[in-house]
Amino acid sequence: MIDFLRGQVAHLENDYIVLDVQGVGYRVFCPNPYAFAKSERAVTVYTHHHVREDAILLFGFSTREEQQLFRKLIEVSGIGPKVALGILGGGTPAHVVSAIYQENITFLTKLPGIGKKTAQRMILDLKDKLDGIGSAAMDTGLFAPPQAVEEGEVSYWSEAREALKALGYTDAELDKAWAKMKKDTSPDDSVDILMKRALQMLFAG
Repeated sequence: MIDFLRGQVAHLENDYIVLDVQGVGYRVFCPNPYAFAKSERAVTVYTHHHVREDAILLFGFSTREEQQLFRKLIEVSGIGPKVALGILGGGTPAHVVSAIYQENITFLTKLPGIGKKTAQRMILDLKDKLDGIGSAAMDTGLFAPPQAVEEGEVSYWSEAREALKALGYTDAELDKAWAKMKKDTSPDDSVDILMKRALQMLFAG
């Protein structure tokens, strides 16, 4: 079992990074690959080593909390690794865990790949199994309950903005990215879509 890797990001795609670890390139699928683009130094990527009959895959995360939540999510019937990545791309661990505790079906069904039945199953299966995940954000006062999504694009961008700020981007950088992408943004674009689009612009400068 590979628990984490440390190296430099050699290549980026929309759904994965290639991490150079002492001359060996590991393809690691991530919720938001461009989140690793800001660092020019070696980065630590916490991983989940997924083995199935036709493939051996690595999934990577910037924090232990993301790694832990991913492993809990794939235990839920109907949620595979790709859907779990989409969930983590669409909301921070604190927000996802809070939505499960609060039985917030509206928030959960706005995450990529999650319908009402799967959201109900997440609540039923995970509500008593998430102790400690998301608690760091709550303890530091950075936690905010999931916002209703009926407010449209402002709510989606607000969620995406907070997640991007947690990655180290400044208000000025985010305002600049939003000014460029706002005109092409639909009210139906998810947090995951907005984050990936913003990270691509931030990466390109």
